[in-house]
Amino acid sequence: MDPRMETAIVIGVAVIAVLIIAWLLMRKQRTTKLRHHFGPEYDRAVQEVGTARADAMLLEREKRVEKFSIRGLAPDERERFITDWRAVQSRFVDDPEGAVSAADLLVDKVMQARGYPMSDFEQRAADISVGHPHVVANYRAAHQIALRHRERQATTEDLRQAMIYYRSLFDDLLEAPTATPVTHKREVA
Repeated sequence: MDPRMETAIVIGVAVIAVLIIAWLLMRKQRTTKLRHHFGPEYDRAVQEVGTARADAMLLEREKRVEKFSIRGLAPDERERFITDWRAVQSRFVDDPEGAVSAADLLVDKVMQARGYPMSDFEQRAADISVGHPHVVANYRAAHQIALRHRERQATTEDLRQAMIYYRSLFDDLLEAPTATPVTHKREVA
């Protein structure tokens, strides 16, 4: 074989190897970034659809939410929602079931006021996971308790826990939106 041909083949193989390594490193970096941003939501997605599909799914969520006009609440809106939450919370002692239903509705109102579209629950949770990944598990848990309550299968302690879960998302939603994701959120669940 011609030495120039051998050199060309070696160079070609080396270039392909470098491209493959670069692609793998970029993919690993992307996965690391998504895992860091989404936290427990990343693990949930991996469990649900596998690592490669989880990355694609979470990137799709980010692109979807980028199209929304998410906004911070005006000070008067924020204060009104805080007052509403206090009323819902105080209602718990006499009417735990009603308080949980009201908390669910109030969280929906805050989401809507912030600019999130009000679609089915799973889509809302997916949308919320982009900006509030560390409390979306609490939102899902509260929703599950609310569903069990409708079937008369939730205890008062379950309802109390649902209120705590709703509160964690409520508190997160009251914060002003940030240009970059905030990853220091507390998780209640």
